[in-house]
Amino acid sequence: MNKERESLSGVIRFFRGSQLLGLNMHDGKTTIFDLSEECNVTIPTNCTSGTCGTCMVTLNSGIVPLPEELPPGLDVELVENMARLTCIGIPLGDVDIDVRPPL
Repeated sequence: MNKERESLSGVIRFFRGSQLLGLNMHDGKTTIFDLSEECNVTIPTNCTSGTCGTCMVTLNSGIVPLPEELPPGLDVELVENMARLTCIGIPLGDVDIDVRPPL
């Protein structure tokens, strides 16, 4: 494995508040939603394209890049409060997610 690929892969941990719900290794290519399903963490979803916002979660730590143009399911205020959409979000490195959307 080359250094670039190693930096993209990591561990994703799913929380509800301080309660750890599950964790999973990832390759830096799989969506948060798919990773949550692999470790039996339920996150509601609907559109799977970033349009509806149903799968919104809070990024507690780590990097989940945003598209250059925000999808309809997100706005600047939500992003400033660390909102991410699991259907399109792909974690880079180690990431902690709260399955609840930002307040």
